[in-house]
Amino acid sequence: MAGNTFGRIFTVTSFGESHGPAIGCVVDGCPPGLALSAHDIQQDLDRRKPGTSRHVTQRQESDSVEILSGVFEGQTTGTPIALLIRNEDARGKDYGNLVDTFRPGHADYTYWQKYGIRDHRGGGRASARETAVRVAAAAIARKWLKEQHGVVIRGYLSQLGPHVLSFKNWESVGGNPFFSADPDIVTRLESFMDELRKSGDSVGARITTVAEHVPVGWGAPVYAKLDADLAAAMMSINAVKAVEIGAGFASVTQRGSEHGDELTPEGFVTNHAGGILGGISTGQDIVVTIGIKPTSSIRVPRRSIDKQGNPTTVETNGRHDPCVGIRATPIAEAMMALVLMDHALLQRAQNADVTTPTPKIAGSIGKAGPAGGRTPAAKINPDPHEA
Repeated sequence: MAGNTFGRIFTVTSFGESHGPAIGCVVDGCPPGLALSAHDIQQDLDRRKPGTSRHVTQRQESDSVEILSGVFEGQTTGTPIALLIRNEDARGKDYGNLVDTFRPGHADYTYWQKYGIRDHRGGGRASARETAVRVAAAAIARKWLKEQHGVVIRGYLSQLGPHVLSFKNWESVGGNPFFSADPDIVTRLESFMDELRKSGDSVGARITTVAEHVPVGWGAPVYAKLDADLAAAMMSINAVKAVEIGAGFASVTQRGSEHGDELTPEGFVTNHAGGILGGISTGQDIVVTIGIKPTSSIRVPRRSIDKQGNPTTVETNGRHDPCVGIRATPIAEAMMALVLMDHALLQRAQNADVTTPTPKIAGSIGKAGPAGGRTPAAKINPDPHEA
């Protein structure tokens, strides 16, 4: 199976399945001399791990990470960093009814047709369990980006099913199981999810991720556009079906006089572009929003076929997230970090010595809306800095 390595300079190659002995990855290209411990990585893994509330899968995994190589006396050596997370609570028997049939909306059918063999237990390689190692690898990237450039990457749930969440403050995000930046809506979301779980159905979500203090100049204008790489990275996350950069689809109804972010000596007036112009970072906040589909594994009976093509009915009775988006905020943050880390090293390799007489202006001086401009569609995801 090809396609398991992400990145150009800072690369991550992952391995493992949902119900195998372990999952893990090899991180290559990390600069030497970065202070790194398992604790640095574990903090991010704990935000993503299952079983943290009644609203997500009750699979109990500690997601304890082991650093097998690439770190000596507390510092990265520049050699490959191998990370391992052991699966501790896999129950493959829950998926016995899927040996000869396929779940609607899942990768079962496509995997079978492509490879002629598949691990039906929890989706095998197609399971979102694999995203744990992305979060682990990204913890290394996030630390380096913060220390070298002051980059801060944060995300929040901006919509859960029909419930649109307003942004109130970053402090609220870590204080509830939904990663909601609006503490006042949490009780309503809990009631909604309790009813959804009882029904056996699922729902989708929207997540907004913001990178602050990204220097101007990262990216390239053709095949290595920063926004293109971000979009591809976000689409690689399980269940993601839509990606918006900055104003996103709201830009369809905007006029050019409104959408184009004007420049002043004090900074950009707006940030409809989401911090990227011509595939290159502007120095403003980079804003990416993703849309996540409803979980495919549900208890509601669905029509399907078996391996012989005969009609059948499928019910999935394992432990599942009724909304995979609830735990996806750390994953979206991770993919943004991996892309930015790769582009930071690419910039350093080719353009570290470039200087221009034009001063680097500040970020957006007018902030209202997810990308610094207020439009009816943009109100769905308020600006993360507008409290």
